[in-house]
Amino acid sequence: MSFAIALSGINAINDELNTISNNIANAGTYGFKSSRTNFAAMYAGLQPTGTEAASRTQSIEVGGGVLTTGRAMDASIQGRGFFVTRDTSGAEVYTRVGIFAVDKDGFVVDSFGRRVQGYNVVPGTTTLGAMGDLQVPTGQVAAQASTEVRYVGNLSYDWAIPAVTPFDRTDPQSYNSSIVTVVYDSLGVQHSVTQYFVKTGTNQVTVHYTMDGTDLPTTTVLDFNTSGQLTSPLGAVPLPLGTPPGAAPLTVNLNYAGTTFFGGEATTTTNNSNGYASGTLVGVQLGEDGAVLAQYSNGLKQRVGTIALATFAAEHELVPISDTAWTTSSASGLPLYSVPGAGMAGSLTPGSLEQSNVDMTAQLVNLMSAQRNYQANTKVISTENEMMQTLMQAV
Repeated sequence: MSFAIALSGINAINDELNTISNNIANAGTYGFKSSRTNFAAMYAGLQPTGTEAASRTQSIEVGGGVLTTGRAMDASIQGRGFFVTRDTSGAEVYTRVGIFAVDKDGFVVDSFGRRVQGYNVVPGTTTLGAMGDLQVPTGQVAAQASTEVRYVGNLSYDWAIPAVTPFDRTDPQSYNSSIVTVVYDSLGVQHSVTQYFVKTGTNQVTVHYTMDGTDLPTTTVLDFNTSGQLTSPLGAVPLPLGTPPGAAPLTVNLNYAGTTFFGGEATTTTNNSNGYASGTLVGVQLGEDGAVLAQYSNGLKQRVGTIALATFAAEHELVPISDTAWTTSSASGLPLYSVPGAGMAGSLTPGSLEQSNVDMTAQLVNLMSAQRNYQANTKVISTENEMMQTLMQAV
């Protein structure tokens, strides 16, 4: 019986050595979670029969260090949760390794070619769309015509009313200041809208406009109170810009809210318009909220989806598989999907990767302890063998 007990100890320690060696081998593996072999005593009735490697515990809840990579498509999870991927068979696979890229068909994939799962965009809303394969449009993004122009600045009260009248854009003495704003038509073609500011009263400025050097018939009168604050107009002012060649009619809404009429230098703090030219895809990056952002040559950044994270009621019961990933088991429970930072899911840190959580010092101590226990069990077998030889010689 002593032989069998000592042999059970050796077998159990072999199991433990497999776990320790696997931990050490994966000390440099991104997203790896170390494991521990748990021993349990065995009995036949009241008779001890040794030990066994009864279970293996994963340290999934212990986070690894964060390695900053600076790569736009890398991400680590701070807290609970797993990235959700789908392999070629259609099965869901869960991983902590956030090394992503966009394949030739525009799908977001991990480093093993598995398609990353997330929520699609519902155009014109912030609502999450259906969950599925995340795909980045590979074609050109269409041009967007400008619809708004915003100007904020200080139009100087110290200006003198121009002596030259009426306004003539070719004569700088007929106006006090001017500023140019770039707008886009429906084809994405740039146009220049120039605003000419003319002081026409004690607390009044009249604005004249040109588009691409052509005078426009519309003018706007800006009225200010004795505190230098704009009193009229308080809302947006429509400015028809005509119909550019080959494009749709173009009208922008001018907003002067926040503009003042103080003494001193005239300044401009805001001068911009919406709209943009068409653009081609030049890159993809991840946001802290899990957003997949497509970057285009026209400077536009567009959300094309949101990465999903999966959490589990008993994540330590997930089954580890190759390529640093896990699958579900009956004990782990079904996945609960959410966006990063919502519910039980952790937040994302773009431009970084989670390192292995293996504590090398602890593993080497465990290795020495296993070696000592192994030697002790072999000593039992050696002693038992010598006793049997002595007994046989005495017979």
